[in-house]
Amino acid sequence: MEARDKEAVWVMMMGWNGLRDRFKGSAIGTFIGDALGRAVEGWPASAIRRSFGILEEMAKGIYTDDTEMMMGIMESLCEAGRFDPGLTARIFLHNFNPTRGYGGRIYGVMDRLHRGIPWNEAGTDSWGNGSAMRIAPIGFFFYDDPVKLREAAIQSSMITHKHPRGIAGAVAQATAVGIATRKGLKGEAIEVEGFIDLIIENVGEIDQEMVRQLERIKEIEGGDLEATIDAIGSHFYCDVSAIGAVPPAIASFLLTGGFKESVVVAVNCGGDTDTLGAMSGAIAGAYYGYSQLPRQWLIPLENEGKGRDYILSLADRLTDCKARNIDQRD
Repeated sequence: MEARDKEAVWVMMMGWNGLRDRFKGSAIGTFIGDALGRAVEGWPASAIRRSFGILEEMAKGIYTDDTEMMMGIMESLCEAGRFDPGLTARIFLHNFNPTRGYGGRIYGVMDRLHRGIPWNEAGTDSWGNGSAMRIAPIGFFFYDDPVKLREAAIQSSMITHKHPRGIAGAVAQATAVGIATRKGLKGEAIEVEGFIDLIIENVGEIDQEMVRQLERIKEIEGGDLEATIDAIGSHFYCDVSAIGAVPPAIASFLLTGGFKESVVVAVNCGGDTDTLGAMSGAIAGAYYGYSQLPRQWLIPLENEGKGRDYILSLADRLTDCKARNIDQRD
């Protein structure tokens, strides 16, 4: 019996509630981090510190393109029961709402998709973090199959970001969510070096600069919130690039001890704060689960149309879909 089949048997014996909790946690964790960081997007860490001390309060729970595109991946997985890049591209186009703060190059991608350009030809050579910010559903849905996870992450990235560095960011983030899901289900402690090494196994052949930046996480010593924010900020750019955003988001999870701390550290690093928060929230939510998310951050989340409850319903559907897939595999 393969390792992932043994794990599937273990999950079925324990019941599906644990997996449902992780799927919901990662999806809503993305939303929370995105909404918290939205208020200070583009601010340097020093400006956040001067204005808020450490920003922990969510004034408005409004999501950006990070969460909207994550929902698109969830919708695609629900509809197909697997990752279908063509379907995902069509859903991205259907959902596209410019008021959500999309990056400039995405407009060209959406125009090309609208004109019928195939999904694997519409993207740009961007090395940005845009394909990593949305990737959480691929991480938690394929948490038990690293091969499919990597393949789906690459395809998802190529819809918009074809540069190896952009692809590496998506693979690294999806892998981090997958590892966190698996370890959270089993109640396993997080060990920084081992966690990073598993991610590097998946990205090493794609981009060596991403590997070097991920390795730097091992150099950072955590402390209280302020010290951890400063340490991460001094190691990484915390910007819109994949190498500048994915490593600090992962570090914010690895160097803290709870969901709230992970997101607070990520957002207070400054720079592309909504995306840093979204990615750290996705990993931490996968590990700690929805049941551990702070209630004070759930209440303000927008909830009309495709809001909080809609995302939770998608996570429920994906859990049921995962259960069917495992039953068919067995």
